[in-house]
Amino acid sequence: MAQSGGRQRNQARAVTWPPRVSAVSPASHRSWTLPFDRLRAWAQAEAGPGRLLPWVPVAFGAGIALYFTAEREPVAWVAALAASLFTAAVILLRRSSALPYMLLAAAMAAGFAAATWKSTRIAHEVLAKPLFGVALTGFVETREERERSDRFVLRVATMETPRDAIRLTRVRLSVKKGTAPAVGSFVELKARLQPPLAPLRPGGYDFARDLYFQGIGASGFVTGSIKKVDPPTPPSRHLQYTATMQGMRDAIDACIRASLSGDTRAIATALLTGRRDAISSDVNDAMFISGLGHVLSISGYHMAVVAGVAFFVVRALLALVPVLTVTYPIKKVAAAAALVAALFYLLLSGAEVATQRSFIMTAVVLIAIMVDRRAVTFRTLAIAALVVLIIMPEALVHPSFQMSFAATLGLVALVQIGMPALFATSESSTTARIALWGGRELALLLLASLVAGLATMPYAAYHFHRITPYGIIANLLAMPVVSALVMPAGLLGLVAIPFGFDSVFWHIMEFGLQWMIFVSKWVASLPGAIGRVPAFGTGPLITASLGIVVLSLLRTPLRYAGVVALAVATIWAVATKQPDILIAGDGQSVAVRGRDGRLHVMRSGKDAFLIKEWLGADADTRQPADVSLGNGVSCDPSGCVTALGDGALIAMTLQTDALGDDCDRAAVMVTAKQPPADCRAMVIDRKMLQGQGATSLRRIGDGFVVDAVRARGLDRPWARGLTKTSEEGASTDRSRSRPVDATPAETDLAPDD
Repeated sequence: MAQSGGRQRNQARAVTWPPRVSAVSPASHRSWTLPFDRLRAWAQAEAGPGRLLPWVPVAFGAGIALYFTAEREPVAWVAALAASLFTAAVILLRRSSALPYMLLAAAMAAGFAAATWKSTRIAHEVLAKPLFGVALTGFVETREERERSDRFVLRVATMETPRDAIRLTRVRLSVKKGTAPAVGSFVELKARLQPPLAPLRPGGYDFARDLYFQGIGASGFVTGSIKKVDPPTPPSRHLQYTATMQGMRDAIDACIRASLSGDTRAIATALLTGRRDAISSDVNDAMFISGLGHVLSISGYHMAVVAGVAFFVVRALLALVPVLTVTYPIKKVAAAAALVAALFYLLLSGAEVATQRSFIMTAVVLIAIMVDRRAVTFRTLAIAALVVLIIMPEALVHPSFQMSFAATLGLVALVQIGMPALFATSESSTTARIALWGGRELALLLLASLVAGLATMPYAAYHFHRITPYGIIANLLAMPVVSALVMPAGLLGLVAIPFGFDSVFWHIMEFGLQWMIFVSKWVASLPGAIGRVPAFGTGPLITASLGIVVLSLLRTPLRYAGVVALAVATIWAVATKQPDILIAGDGQSVAVRGRDGRLHVMRSGKDAFLIKEWLGADADTRQPADVSLGNGVSCDPSGCVTALGDGALIAMTLQTDALGDDCDRAAVMVTAKQPPADCRAMVIDRKMLQGQGATSLRRIGDGFVVDAVRARGLDRPWARGLTKTSEEGASTDRSRSRPVDATPAETDLAPDD
């Protein structure tokens, strides 16, 4: 028995020896492969029928973004050929499993080709250096009324310069307030012209690129009187139409001005005609700090309200006639009427880029209603995005497009996951009573504001270096009044103008606008209302955008990868190291981070807008005139000097007699003079700044990492002339500090909805 038991134990040991390290049981194999099977199943589900369309505009936009990152202008026919080849591959592989990947690749190639084609189609010359006393004649195309000046765009007919060096197509000029010529008039004048403003810091917004795609080759201001003369040729039909619409806007503004004044008049005009530049700076700042700035720019919200009011009124009126209700599809008729109303609002408001995009989105929704399709879907949004990007590929890099589509994407995703079900009517009498008192609508508004605010936060932080911590509060208090009172009263006022009964509607509108201004100022005065965010690069922004898209478009648990991407983007943005030295493109302003961690400025000019941009990008709430900006800065007629946080000296040398001393003592010297050949300091001179524009330096050990606005070899049409600026142009660049709104005006950026 003992032997038998021993044999059994030995057999047992033989069975279990050697250890089963290489053998894998079926259960263990399933435990390892199950996660991969799930991932594969989720991926297949996401690539199912009808699920790829929302990703097409994403890929199309990626191709446009790739175009804007190129160092040199792509060849249009090569880009078109590549897009054609990818499209042919999609057709050939339409039954292959590789179709989804090839379709997205073709969309990306098409986006790249669309942007290249648009740039080629609108190609025009750009001013390379300042010009004085330029004699111009031409037609006035647009006119803007601003807080301290007016501004207009002139389509140039003739241009006479001392050297006749360049022929511009369109220029944008500033004049004294109230002196801008009428749209459609032919004028002759003399002006001082400046090149389009390059980014004020590395990674900053490229204003020159914006002006290039608007067909504007220079900006400046009128130096003498403006004479209206007879045109050599009749104005074009387009210009006649523009003049007619401008006359209509002026007439509406005159009617509003007869009843209202101050900021309420300016905001009412902005909501109805798109002319928002006469709003006072304190109210304008309060609106953006509080998160209500989107109200000032005619975009998605305004277009939706106009179309919604027209749809509701027409449908309600038709429903009063039983014969029409039974005989005709009054819902489709109302949608068609709303489309006409939205088109008229587009034309009346000036048809700016943001408004065009908003109209396209609204039109797609209304057409979906007319053809019995669901209006609020990812497909609708995808079609709208594609149409906008095909027509205006440059809109992709503008904050208006980014914030608008991010907010809309978030709201559509909220609807798709069942927002109505979250607030469905309950049998509970308590819930029913709350709903009767507006609890459901309040909750929906709160949730929509939260989602839209979170979706647009990365773009507001990137472009404007701020977030609105109390934006939900401001929108919750103000937007119901704007939607239910201000905008309907404004639309009724427009209808009542021909009959002479519009005054009462302007006063109703004024009541709501006063409430909105009160809310914006109150919220802006709350502690911590100004949420400053230091500047960060495009990497975190792209990562955050990918996270928003993935979280919104995917339906399987793969969507939670978007949360990971958003977390990575947040950490990346927060960890971004700010520059220790900022140098203006003309070398006349230098900001140095001192021992207190804040920027201190050495300057020989008074470019307040530049300093404001630098401080905003550094999350610094100080104003350009703050005396603390000069703390630790020592200046004399020969130049200025200040110290970095580690004690290293930074010099801005203005006179030749200070070159030797600064070369020996300073770690970095910024100068327009010729330094000695044996200079020990790192020299940033005029020639370097002419080639690379505004420059920033980050301290790494004993050296510096240099970042510049224009990388070596950059050759894009909106920046092509900027790398060829002569010494004369650089020396006159300080004219930007003149108390004229020419240059600061061209840099106005407002977050559009």
